[in-house]
Amino acid sequence: MLRGPIHGLFLVLPLLLLPMACGRSDVVSPAAPLQRPKVLASFTVVADMAREVACGQLQVESITKPGAEIHGYEITPSDLRRARDADLVLENGLGLDRWTHRFTAGLGNVPRVVVSQGVATLPIVGGSQPDAVNPHAWMSPRAALTYVANIRDAFVQLDPPRAATYRRCADAYAARIRALDRELAARLAGLPPRHRLLVSCEGAFSYLTRDYGLDEAWLWPVNSEREVTPQRMERLIDTVRRRRVPAVFCESTVDARAQQRVARESGARFGGIFYVDSLSLPGGAAPTYIDLMRRNVDTLVRGLDGNGAPGGGSPL
Repeated sequence: MLRGPIHGLFLVLPLLLLPMACGRSDVVSPAAPLQRPKVLASFTVVADMAREVACGQLQVESITKPGAEIHGYEITPSDLRRARDADLVLENGLGLDRWTHRFTAGLGNVPRVVVSQGVATLPIVGGSQPDAVNPHAWMSPRAALTYVANIRDAFVQLDPPRAATYRRCADAYAARIRALDRELAARLAGLPPRHRLLVSCEGAFSYLTRDYGLDEAWLWPVNSEREVTPQRMERLIDTVRRRRVPAVFCESTVDARAQQRVARESGARFGGIFYVDSLSLPGGAAPTYIDLMRRNVDTLVRGLDGNGAPGGGSPL
């Protein structure tokens, strides 16, 4: 055991060095993590696109949950609480999510960006409003590229220090969507000419059918007007029977029983569920936008090539 002056020196030395070390200019405490701005998207498809462009640099949330019907969505108190610290709101626009205007009314100067701005729109055929446009532009990968560009520009303006990241991630995501477009075009090109009719519950596929050379028929023009009148039902049954379409389909967020009746009375099969207004849960069939598009085209091709089995199962 050490005794005397040397022992005292060992006790005093650490105390002498401590203030010297704390005062050194090259000793730096760990930097606090950068604050991630909060982005709210009106529904899950736009939120997924936004996450791809954000590359983890932003906190991105969807206002609606997977499986929610977004036409005329009713805002909840928890939605309003989440919105209090939002830095940006992304809307689809085209009349789909007007409810976000009420949602953002109390957010002060929080910017709102319409991600469909610049898309070449199509009308809603057969709806109650003659001048209304079809809001489902994301159902075309080619139109989705406009969404990605608008999201990128919104993020660059929101968070300029990380602009290079958003541009790089948007470019990479756009390349994946272009590859998806080529893949879907090749798959749909193989459908027999007599079967190139997409029959759904909602007329949500106008952009897809335009881009890939298909015809479209539906029970109602848009989910906000989803009354199945006897005239609509009979007209669709007659169309399916006359065109000898092998399968009809419905969307995950609405009741499919009316379309199943069309299948029975026309002699077609019920070919399965499409995902349009909502992604599935993470472990489901369509957890991302690209998965959604692939799943829909796979379901369509299996139904219309004449060899597919009836689809079904849980939409989530």
